[in-house]
Amino acid sequence: MSEQPKVAIVGGGPWGRALTLAAQNAGAVTSAFSRKADAVPPGVTRIESLRDVGRAARLIVLAVPSAAAADVARALGDGLDGSHLVVHAVRGFAGDGLETISDVIRRETPVRRVGALGGPVLAEDLAAGRPSVIVSGSNFPEVNAAIEAAFGWRGTRIYPTSDLLGLEWASALVGCLAIGVGYAIEQGMSAGLVAAVICRGIDEAARIAAEAGGDERTLLGLAGYGDLLACIAQRERPEMRLGVALAQGLSLGEAVAATKLRVEAVELIPRIVRWTEARGLRAPILSTLAHGVFEKKPAAELVAELMAFPR
Repeated sequence: MSEQPKVAIVGGGPWGRALTLAAQNAGAVTSAFSRKADAVPPGVTRIESLRDVGRAARLIVLAVPSAAAADVARALGDGLDGSHLVVHAVRGFAGDGLETISDVIRRETPVRRVGALGGPVLAEDLAAGRPSVIVSGSNFPEVNAAIEAAFGWRGTRIYPTSDLLGLEWASALVGCLAIGVGYAIEQGMSAGLVAAVICRGIDEAARIAAEAGGDERTLLGLAGYGDLLACIAQRERPEMRLGVALAQGLSLGEAVAATKLRVEAVELIPRIVRWTEARGLRAPILSTLAHGVFEKKPAAELVAELMAFPR
């Protein structure tokens, strides 16, 4: 009989707690680090210090804000070695240079076998044990296999990919585009216009991901199209809630406060737009979000601008 898989989750926010419960539901020996004791579910071993995470499990999952990823990885570093596998579930990048979180992990720790989680999965579904689909990405097959062993069960399906970079860009870009989908739906735009935002948004995202070195085909599967299409029904998704709040006339600051959850895309969209402009890439939908939706331009004016863009 094979040994029960072990996994340690770092992060006590909604994603961290959901992933902790998902691993527990899958039968893995689960431990978690959070600065808030009440964020660790019953039956899960609480890790007292980041230095101790590496002793708890070989597979470690980071579910922390992108801005905190470097500090957390640095604190983990002394307790990790080449035998560990570190995976993150962050929909963002570090710094204005858009450094991927996997690169942050490599820079701040001795770990080289890294990965990421993405796809059309909602934290609430994972936490409740409802059927969910997760995309796992790594250049190392053993990392994807470890994710499958720790999280895969009849309630959670894991789809692996070797395109780690593409998955990281897909997760970040879909988080950005989801704001636009929420905005468009709340504005009462027709199904045809919403479909156009989704299709053209994914096409835009695929070109950006390819420029960054990922495989544009990753954006055409579960990590891209699947994730964004799911937004239509995932009204509680933080990015969707933010888009709805903006469509209701709230300022960006008011919308963020009303969402009550951190939305990586708020800070990420302007950074990606600057990145695309520096490389001469056209990104009309992301630019409209950055310079139109966030700045409260009238919806009719935004639609007119998008319709007038060259094909």
